[in-house]
Amino acid sequence: MTAIRPIDDLIGLPIDELDTPALLLDRAALNQNLTTMADYFRDRSANLRPHFKNHKCTQLARLQLEAGSAVGMTCAKLGEAEILAAAGIENILIANQVVGRSKMERLTQVARRARLSLAVDHVDQIQAISEAAVRADVQIGVLVEVDIGMGRCGVAFGEPALQLTRNVIDSPGILFGGLQAFEGHLIYIQDANERRERTIAAMHRAIKTRQLIEAAGISVNVISGGSSSTYQFISDLPGVDEIQAGTYATMDCAYRKVSPEFQQALSVLTRVISRRSPGTAVLDVGVKGAGNEFGLPEIKGYPDLVIPFFKSEEHCVVNEAPDWMIGQTVELIPSHACTTCNLYRQFHVHENGQIVDVWPIEASGMLT
Repeated sequence: MTAIRPIDDLIGLPIDELDTPALLLDRAALNQNLTTMADYFRDRSANLRPHFKNHKCTQLARLQLEAGSAVGMTCAKLGEAEILAAAGIENILIANQVVGRSKMERLTQVARRARLSLAVDHVDQIQAISEAAVRADVQIGVLVEVDIGMGRCGVAFGEPALQLTRNVIDSPGILFGGLQAFEGHLIYIQDANERRERTIAAMHRAIKTRQLIEAAGISVNVISGGSSSTYQFISDLPGVDEIQAGTYATMDCAYRKVSPEFQQALSVLTRVISRRSPGTAVLDVGVKGAGNEFGLPEIKGYPDLVIPFFKSEEHCVVNEAPDWMIGQTVELIPSHACTTCNLYRQFHVHENGQIVDVWPIEASGMLT
């Protein structure tokens, strides 16, 4: 078994002396990102509800809440909610459907420790949650998820959403909080004007659904949705109450193209392990160490370097590489921060080239 270096031995260490690959987090860039987003939301009609799935680290979640303007945390999985509740986070939204008999028991345990809500889009989910909540004598909040164009989860907007809301209202043990609506199919549109227009049009489907439900005499407390590249378009849109932005904290090279107001805090420290031919360098990380669903990674400080492919498990080939020496460290910026953080067990927080802290990523690998 590989020995894990004690955290005390890492503090003060130059990042170049870390074993690679290692997940890095630039403290100054992170703090600037948290401040930028918190400051933006201080005078908005909508509140910020940061998404834990980006980093899966409770220390970072606390910093997001302490930065201000946030009403609670969003997460994607029940396991993440359990980690957040254990860390003392008191307001948690699972922006996903939770299904399975054993998960109902786990759900009620989280509801004993935190103000918990989750998304539903079918009567069978509602019945299972209701029965579990009644057995455990707890109350669980639900948001009816409305499909506003992504084509993933969510009931159809309009009348179908109203009918499902009535099922929620009639079910004991659960509280109807409002609607969830995610415009995830639009977040990477490069043209900002097009992204704005299509995001607002999509969100209006949820707003009209809200109006329909309220016309039926049912109070809708919240519409929750949004992202790190659409928050500015809908944070003052009447009827939208929460923005579930996530990647703004760490950033990645895909999101940076559409949200340049945030700094790149996340990187993967790698090491040159081969110079098999002039101009070609091989780094010691592949798809097992960096999420690449949204494109090829980039090399920090070398935006024009070509990575011809990124499919190997443990290797990254760089063409037209500088005169890097064998053993030299290079920072890789992944195209997807969320799936990258899920691969590691800790952040090496650094400043001025030295490790200043190490934060556990408690929910890494938490898929249930």
